[in-house]
This record gives sequence, C-alpha cells and structure tokens, in this order.
Amino acid sequence: MGKEELAFHETMDTHELLNMKTVGLLKSKLMQGVIFDQDLRALLQKNVEMSVIDIKQLQRLYPYAKTE
Repeated sequence: MGKEELAFHETMDTHELLNMKTVGLLKSKLMQGVIFDQDLRALLQKNVEMSVIDIKQLQRLYPYAKTE
C-alpha cells in the first residue's frame, strides 16, 4: 500500500473548513464579552467548545495534506 494522503481538493477543503471554524470561534469569543443575556452567552460558550473540538479534529488531517 502507498502512503496515505489527501488529494489536492481535500487539502483545500480542509484548509477552508479550518479557516471557517477559526473565524467562527474568534467571533463567538469576542461576542461573549458584549452579550448580557445569559442564555445567549451559554449558546456562544457551547459554540466555542464545539469549535475547539472541530478545529482539533481538522488539525489531525494536516499531516496527510498534499503540498506538492
């Protein structure tokens, strides 16, 4: 068997998803500082927690990314 790696389009998709999740995480963290409604703040915190998990999972794919 050959070396496992992502195809070019999969590498690009992974990078785009990681960027999207990172921007969403930053936005949620920033918004928590200006939101006074506790229910909304709790939703934002849950979004932050889930985004961190998603980002870690996406980062595990980077060793398989095709760069050449």
